[in-house]
Amino acid sequence: MPQPSPGITNEKSVAVMMENTALAMGSGTLRVFATPAMIALCEGCCAESVEDLLDEGMTSVGVKVDIEHLAASPLGASILCKSRLVAVDGRKLDFEVEIYDNVDLIGKGRHTRFIVDAERFVTKTYAKLQ
Repeated sequence: MPQPSPGITNEKSVAVMMENTALAMGSGTLRVFATPAMIALCEGCCAESVEDLLDEGMTSVGVKVDIEHLAASPLGASILCKSRLVAVDGRKLDFEVEIYDNVDLIGKGRHTRFIVDAERFVTKTYAKLQ
């Protein structure tokens, strides 16, 4: 099976709805696309870009986000994230992202993910409750 390598790209889009506004997500008081929603879109875009390239039982988890939210987007706008895998260092994956609405570049930055064994990761995480 091919492994993740620099140059892999992906795109993922969402519409701005009440559920992903700053007001609804608690990150502000306005009915505009929320920064946490932008971050979730970026993480999902990056994760999806490599998921089919990982060995069975493996997944990737987000560990770092450095994204600038440059412009506001209103209810009804279409938001598009474009991701590009720029570096692979063992299990570490570094991505660049750009986020657009119908008019502007509204965000840009970097996101880092790590490839992990899904079952082992969940077992270790839930052991905290023991």
